[in-house]
Amino acid sequence: MNEVIHELIIGDPVNLLWIGIGTMLGILVGAIPGLTGAMLIALTLPLTYAMQPSEAMVLLVSMYVGSISGGLITATLLRMPGTPASVITTLDGYPMAKAGKPGRALGLGIMASFVGGLISWVFLALLAEPISQISTELGDFDYFALVLVALVLIASVSGKSLAAGVFSGFLGILVTIPGESPATGDTRWTLGLEQLNNGFDLLPVLIGLFAVSQVIHEVASSEKKIETVSQVKPEGILLGAADWLRHMGNMLRSSVIGTWVGILPGIGANVGSVMAYSASKSLSKQPEAFGTGSEEGIIASEAANNATIGGALIPLVAMGIPGSVIDAILLGALVLHGLQPGVLLFQNNPEIVYTIIFTMLFANLAMFGMMLFSAKWISRLATIPRVYLLPIVFVFCVVGSYALNNRMFDVWVMLAFGVVGFIMERGKIPLAPFVIGFVLAPIAEEKLGAGLQATGGSYSPLVTRPIALIFVLVSVVLVVWPLLKMLRKSGAEKDND
Repeated sequence: MNEVIHELIIGDPVNLLWIGIGTMLGILVGAIPGLTGAMLIALTLPLTYAMQPSEAMVLLVSMYVGSISGGLITATLLRMPGTPASVITTLDGYPMAKAGKPGRALGLGIMASFVGGLISWVFLALLAEPISQISTELGDFDYFALVLVALVLIASVSGKSLAAGVFSGFLGILVTIPGESPATGDTRWTLGLEQLNNGFDLLPVLIGLFAVSQVIHEVASSEKKIETVSQVKPEGILLGAADWLRHMGNMLRSSVIGTWVGILPGIGANVGSVMAYSASKSLSKQPEAFGTGSEEGIIASEAANNATIGGALIPLVAMGIPGSVIDAILLGALVLHGLQPGVLLFQNNPEIVYTIIFTMLFANLAMFGMMLFSAKWISRLATIPRVYLLPIVFVFCVVGSYALNNRMFDVWVMLAFGVVGFIMERGKIPLAPFVIGFVLAPIAEEKLGAGLQATGGSYSPLVTRPIALIFVLVSVVLVVWPLLKMLRKSGAEKDND
């Protein structure tokens, strides 16, 4: 571990440059409504082909940290959350800024973001290796059942509609069928197209879903009026020791909530901020102040959404299961660089794992400094007309997709999934279950196929192996429980009528 820290900071100063560039780009993109961290990382993937795997992960993880944090700037000053993770921040950040304290609102958000990132990093550093060691004891059926839990979980917690989450996850699984079966090696559903022999590549699908769909959305929607607040003074952003001590309890509680929400696959930073905000409001001595410029509200939202980063990275580096959409893209980045994500990553490439872990720490430190001294200038990015940004984004989409295999087929795939993503979002169908289903389904199929080959086609280990049985039962509960709640709710509504 010490060697990795030395290599990351002293041995290779280029990595510090990548941390700075990645964090600043993440903050800038996160601060621009309509652009997301997932879009930035997906577009950057092709540019990392010529880089060493460790350098690529340093850049991408730094972008991850910066993009989640950057959204609070425009959420606070312009009432336009730069990322979904900062939606809850607008409830108290903007009223406080409107009331003449924009600097303090930003300072509270930056302070909470920093603490949230540090707390979740501690969990990441402490839990990743033990969980990975436990994971190496899992058999094929155990691992299949674990992935099944993740697939069921993302469907059952996605958005307000269970049906929409299930449909999205099923659609993502369906898209993995064309190409070579990961279990048998047989080619299927290619429709006679040689380009589909290896299935749909991850990169064009991701770029289409998150970048092209957003371009289409921005073109189709009218320009929103931007509400601005008074100019931010630098001295208002810097907080004293008393502020840190007064809000430390809220920051710690919200950070822990955000970390554990982040560990659950597919839930996302926005859910973490909602849960922490609700907990903070219920425990507050002044709950009526929430929504009108409450300091506690800003703290809870920003501490939690930044803490989800470390939480989501835990299952990624320990088991190869992405905890969020961005983590699914990072999983693809590991594959593109010839690394084997999953339980063997710690054994085969421990330097990559520790690079990811400590990059999060240093990127969080860089984010804190950059946000403190550049927030008032970054907020002006949101006023840039979309007519200048969208063509640049679209060109990067085309170039990034084409560069993967130097073929136009991937560009057409990107455009097709851009339309799919646009239609799904218009129909209130969440994208997270689609992406994580698309990433996890081949893993589940491979593990199930290997297990069946070892047992001569018998499924009995799913109920005879204790770990597999526990995961299967958890999956059943996750499916049945929301259905029971829906039935009870419909029954109660009929009784009221």
